[in-house]
Amino acid sequence: MDAIALAEHALGVPQLILAVPPPLPDGFEAALEPLVRRREAREPLQHIVGFTAFRHLSVRVQAGVFLPRPETEVVAQAAVDEARRLSAGGVEPLVVDVCTGSGVIALSVAVEVPRSRVVAVDIDPASVGLAKANADLVLPDAATDTAVRIEVGDVADPGLLAEFDGAVDVLIGNPPYIPDDGIPLEHEVADHDPATALFGGGADGLDLPRHVVAAAVRLLRPGGLFVMEHADVQGETVRDLIDRTGAFEPAVTHRDLTGRDRFVLARRRPT
Repeated sequence: MDAIALAEHALGVPQLILAVPPPLPDGFEAALEPLVRRREAREPLQHIVGFTAFRHLSVRVQAGVFLPRPETEVVAQAAVDEARRLSAGGVEPLVVDVCTGSGVIALSVAVEVPRSRVVAVDIDPASVGLAKANADLVLPDAATDTAVRIEVGDVADPGLLAEFDGAVDVLIGNPPYIPDDGIPLEHEVADHDPATALFGGGADGLDLPRHVVAAAVRLLRPGGLFVMEHADVQGETVRDLIDRTGAFEPAVTHRDLTGRDRFVLARRRPT
């Protein structure tokens, strides 16, 4: 798959079908060789070709911004399902995506649930710039400003998005959650993803996710849904820190397509 993607990039074609290959132009091997060497050195394929797929989207990526992962597509599904359920009932759902990175969760909701209102924040200006560029790419011009609001914001700020206190229908986040002493096993992650998007702080990696939980307590309306990704070994701990707030119905861990614990769902209690 990587070889085909690199050849497509070198040829400038959207899809290469090996059964009916195009004629190779002069200079093809010279164009392909450095791409292969970059991938051989474990530079992420997405960085080399400049884009990646996420759910129904094709979005830009760039060095220094966290690369979207396939397992997060399942996490996004929970927000899409809830927004779609509310929209079917005549509600224009308000969805907040914290630690948005390249914006793929927020934009998936906006594209798949057109009547939704989406607010996305990230502490990193480069990530916000990329998320805005991706919004321009996947949304019609008229819809970008009205359907999605993307801005710099720190989820640890107790005043973040204060105008939406108690009014948010879905709050979703994929915050950093690797412990301080954790070592990513893949070179593509360890050498290319920014540390600020990987390490959540503290011995358990959950310092920043705790701020996400606090933001969910403040921002969600009664009955609103909280969705947060976590590491496959953090399910019990995350459920406990959510349940101890007393603000939610019992938290439930959900698995990704590999059968690993991947994200938590919790519904805000009625006041």
